[in-house]
Amino acid sequence: MEKLNERLPNEAKTVWRIHGIIIFVVLMMMVVAYGVIRLFVSELPYWPIWLGVVFAGIMGIIHIFITPPIKMMYWGYELREEEIDIQYGLIVIRRTLIPMTRIQHVDTEHGPIQRRFKLATLSISTAGGNHKIPALKEATANALRQDIARLANMSEDEDE
Repeated sequence: MEKLNERLPNEAKTVWRIHGIIIFVVLMMMVVAYGVIRLFVSELPYWPIWLGVVFAGIMGIIHIFITPPIKMMYWGYELREEEIDIQYGLIVIRRTLIPMTRIQHVDTEHGPIQRRFKLATLSISTAGGNHKIPALKEATANALRQDIARLANMSEDEDE
């Protein structure tokens, strides 16, 4: 499988790791909540606490250490005159070609974690669905949004 020219910045890995930490903390809070309830309801068994700790630990390891580097290896995109080529995935690697003539609108979005690292997600809407390129540098995302909007309008003008 050929690699696409454009890759995500290294900060994307950091953002994905922070999301993994959040998942781990939420799961551990659920385990602690069960433990607190167990203090007041002595009929509840102890084993769910240990199971929860193991599960949270495994999920934390997967989401913090394993998936971010794999995502970085396979995420790529390429903007061409006629289409956008996007590749992504963990176990199943997907490759999507989005024709410029099918693009309805393009947005950028970012949450507080991405904003902290000056990253944004590019969202491309077509009649067939929504496609995203996550964790791009803000300047890159804004430039891509402008380029795609220009190329999509040019494609519509050429069809008329």
